Amino acid sequence: MSFLSRLLGTAPDPRETIRPLWHRVVELARDPDYYQDCNVADSVAGRFDLITAVLSVVMVRVEASDMRAESALLAELFVEDMDGQLREFGVNDVVVGKRIGKLMSVLGGRLGAYRGALNAGDLDKLTAAVGRNVTFAEGADEAASAALVADRLMKLSQRLGRFSDQEMLEASAIW
Repeated sequence: MSFLSRLLGTAPDPRETIRPLWHRVVELARDPDYYQDCNVADSVAGRFDLITAVLSVVMVRVEASDMRAESALLAELFVEDMDGQLREFGVNDVVVGKRIGKLMSVLGGRLGAYRGALNAGDLDKLTAAVGRNVTFAEGADEAASAALVADRLMKLSQRLGRFSDQEMLEASAIW
C-alpha cells in the first residue's frame, strides 16, 4: 500500500485480513487455565507475558509459511493494541512512543527465545525461556508453572502446524 493510499484512506487496510488472528491470539492468552492451572500472575505483567508468548508461537508458525508478510502485520496489530492500552492507563503522548519501542524490543527478544525452542521442538529449552519471560503468581512453584505453560505453548505450536494458511487467517480453526 502506498503512503498516499494509506494517508487518504483509498485502499483497504492490509491488517484487516490478519485481525481475526490477532484477536484469537489475545483470546488464547486470556485463557483462564493459564492463570488458574499454570499459576501465571493475573496482572498486567502476566497478561502481557502471555500475549507475547502466544503471539510468538503464532508468528513462528506464520514465518514458516508463505505468509511471512503477515508476521509484520501481526506485529503492527500488537503495536496498535499496546498503544491503546498504554493510553488507557494514562500514559501521555510524549512517552507512548518510547514505551512502544521498549515493548517491541521485549517482543523481539521473546520471539527469538521462543523461536529456537519451538522450531527444534525442544520442550526443555522452551520451559527455560518461559521461566525467564513469564511472571508467575506469588508463591507459585515457578519451575513447575513454567513447564505447564511451555507444554501448552508447544501443543499450540504443534496444533497450528496442522492448519493451512487460510485456516490460520480465519483463526476459526484454532479454537
